[in-house]
Amino acid sequence: MHQRELRRWRELLRQRNATRGLLVAFEGPDGSGKTTQRKLFKSWLKQQGRHVVVTKWNSSALIKPIVKVRKQARALSPEEFCLLHAADFRHRVETEVLPTLWHGGTVIADRYLFTGLARDAARGLDFDWILHAYAPILWPDLVFYFAVSPHTSAMRIAATREPSYYEAGQDITGMDNPLDSYTQFTSRVIREYESLALVFQFVTIDAERTIDEQHQQVRQHFAQAQRRSWLDFNIEPLVEWLSQHAQGSQLG
Repeated sequence: MHQRELRRWRELLRQRNATRGLLVAFEGPDGSGKTTQRKLFKSWLKQQGRHVVVTKWNSSALIKPIVKVRKQARALSPEEFCLLHAADFRHRVETEVLPTLWHGGTVIADRYLFTGLARDAARGLDFDWILHAYAPILWPDLVFYFAVSPHTSAMRIAATREPSYYEAGQDITGMDNPLDSYTQFTSRVIREYESLALVFQFVTIDAERTIDEQHQQVRQHFAQAQRRSWLDFNIEPLVEWLSQHAQGSQLG
């Protein structure tokens, strides 16, 4: 990219950073209650008159059908599992997340990049390889991590349903019993999450406390949250997006 064009995008980002929206990620293992908290948080924000958009893991209309078919056939290797979810993530960032943020809306991600990092690392993939698959990465302003023990996670899931093949990690453990496999695999995922929480400074919420106590914590931390500087943290994905949509209505 020409240096003059890059300077143009950087100046546009500097001006927009003060008015753009916030990206808030809700992370945690299955059964942690993060979706319940995400719904409560969305309702609270809308009561304040904010424009809120929710983006969910593996929900891209372009990629989700491919993932569904491959899962049904149990034909996903760990590498393909990662790459398909990375494509889903990238598509949603470009079509849902960035347009909303650009126009000042708040984006709540029900699972974000860190779900992929935790699960793929638990499947034995190299961490640098995973990061490269998801690059360029748009980093969120705030990450809430809902922490539960593997036992609690497994018991909450078992109370309502049997975990599916890939959810249970049976592709990795080789175990026949879905719940036993889930408990073992989720232990690995939680270990990865705990490492990510330290490195990326998640706000950790004790998900074994009451729903209301968790929600009050979420509110308090959000009230203190500050925007990450787009120029310092997200220049690469933003410049790429801007250059693709320079003539489009999304930049209005």
